[in-house]
Amino acid sequence: MSPPSARLLGRRPTRLLGRRRPVRVPATRPAGTALIEIDRLRVELGGRAVLDQVDLVVHTGEVVALVGPNGAGKSTLLAAIGGDVAAAGGAIRVDGAPQSAWTSTELALRRAVLTQRSVLSFPFTVAEVVRMGRAPWAGLPAEESDDPIVEECLAATDVARFADRTFTSLSGGEQARAALARVLAQRAAALLLDEPTAALDLHHQELVLRLARQRAAAGDAVVVVLHDLGLAGAYADRIALLSAGRLRAVGPPDQVLTGALLSEVYRHDIEVLPHPETRLPLVVPRRQHPTRQRKEPPT
Repeated sequence: MSPPSARLLGRRPTRLLGRRRPVRVPATRPAGTALIEIDRLRVELGGRAVLDQVDLVVHTGEVVALVGPNGAGKSTLLAAIGGDVAAAGGAIRVDGAPQSAWTSTELALRRAVLTQRSVLSFPFTVAEVVRMGRAPWAGLPAEESDDPIVEECLAATDVARFADRTFTSLSGGEQARAALARVLAQRAAALLLDEPTAALDLHHQELVLRLARQRAAAGDAVVVVLHDLGLAGAYADRIALLSAGRLRAVGPPDQVLTGALLSEVYRHDIEVLPHPETRLPLVVPRRQHPTRQRKEPPT
């Protein structure tokens, strides 16, 4: 990462250079608008197809969980939506236009990406990291809201108390939440979250997925990669199940999270039970424990 600019440290530039035309600021979209449209997507890495014939539409106001075994193509699909991986075939539309129609700044105003790892080469404070999320809005009227948005996102992700500490001094879970705060501060209508709960304890896993639901309720489209099928069933409106680079099923949790389908895709005997109170799906792998010998208490 390059040295911090005046913008990232909170000092506002006096003017913007090099813009040939005005930035196309995204308009407010009604709930249910198709914000991300994927048509027959194919992605090749190292000469091998890791995604093939993928069709998916993500609407404003919903949380879509990408699930599947290791190597299924979940993170690659998220990276392709974000514009970080090139497609070998098919098409991706973002906010009604081909992905390539937007400049990098315009794309950043429309989608925010949380990767699995956040690596910094300079001693930024947590507050400075979160403020980086506001960079696409530099020179636009929304820039005036930078300070309250940064404070709001620090508080929402439970890292406000670390605001003045360096990012690298935090634990893995604390860094993950600070990185999420940066993504939330970007105020993009599409949130692309790659395993945001992987490094978190149970309390903060629930916090992060509640934030995802809140952003969807506010009109955003959220695409989140999850390994915890219980979390996906509890918080997602729809689940996209991938296997070997293809979509096996897309639909509401009760239609996708079935014992037969999951057992086939994950190659493990899986049972899905409704919670006795909430009726949310509980995904339970069947386990065969070896016989345990009972130890007699010492005399």
